[in-house]
Amino acid sequence: MTDREIPDRYLEGYARILTEVSATGRRLTREEIESRRTLGEQAADAGHGLRDLVSAHLAAARTAWPHASGSTDSALAVVQQVIDAFAEGYERAQRLAVRQEEAARREFIDDLLYGRSDLGRLAERAERFGLRLSHAHAVAVAQGPAAYDEGDPVPRQVERALMARFGDRSILLTTKDGRLLCVAPGHQDEVLTHFAKQVYAATNGSRVAVGRPQPGPGGVVQSYEEALNALELAERLGLDGPVLRAADLLVYPVLTRDRQAMADLVLNTLGPLTTARGGAEPLLDTLTTYFDSGCVAAEAARRLTLSVRALTYRLERIHKLTGADPADPAHRYMLQTAVIGARLLDWPAQDL
Repeated sequence: MTDREIPDRYLEGYARILTEVSATGRRLTREEIESRRTLGEQAADAGHGLRDLVSAHLAAARTAWPHASGSTDSALAVVQQVIDAFAEGYERAQRLAVRQEEAARREFIDDLLYGRSDLGRLAERAERFGLRLSHAHAVAVAQGPAAYDEGDPVPRQVERALMARFGDRSILLTTKDGRLLCVAPGHQDEVLTHFAKQVYAATNGSRVAVGRPQPGPGGVVQSYEEALNALELAERLGLDGPVLRAADLLVYPVLTRDRQAMADLVLNTLGPLTTARGGAEPLLDTLTTYFDSGCVAAEAARRLTLSVRALTYRLERIHKLTGADPADPAHRYMLQTAVIGARLLDWPAQDL
């Protein structure tokens, strides 16, 4: 918008002030300064650009320049005071608008992630933030050594990297409960992959969980919850890797769906390990590492900092106590499932 399109009401009284004050040499009164601030706020609310508004003030000053009386210095001082007060009001309105926008964005994000709003209304509000909730979306959640807030350096760095790579692709980047979140269209997996890489680089080791693409207005909530559950599973099970995908971890919710049945399996299969010297945990750690090593004794021994002979002794001890041989394929599935169940249920630290 050019200065010719700036309505005259934002310059109301300006020529009179310029003529009067430059002639007397006085400074603007408090009421005059406040009136300029108010006009600045109104112009900001109307969407006019500050550059064009300043240009309009300078053009008006040239037109109303007091040639007959007063000094040039006084006139310039008036122009400076008027523009300064006007810009102060403009910036005040801008800051208020930013705070209101941030509040609206935070409210939308809370409703989006917790499904607390009417889905139809939520879909309408989502378009304002670049999301079309009629399509499928997936959510990636990053959890690092420190909590993240919206304006922190890490979120800003990751956002710049995403915008530089993908531009405006209906991506929503935000924070929630100290974690960094990225919401992207479900068919654009490359966005979430790049997000994970950027977060890992920016934080020197954050873990990222990616939920499955889910359709409809409630899909973001489902994908978000899957990502959170994946992070929780990784913590319980000690899973390695900087990126966890909920689609790869579906077996674990299945195993724990019937908690009582899993608890019975753990107690019946691994309960006898509690009678070993030192308790069940050393032997349970041995089984965990042995299975995580692909049942390769040499690799498991290396990870446990044991000799192969010592590892073999432990496996034999487990066989004797439980009646199940970890090296026997017929027993291995039951033992491994029980070990996973023990880790999920935090046994033997927690009584079952």
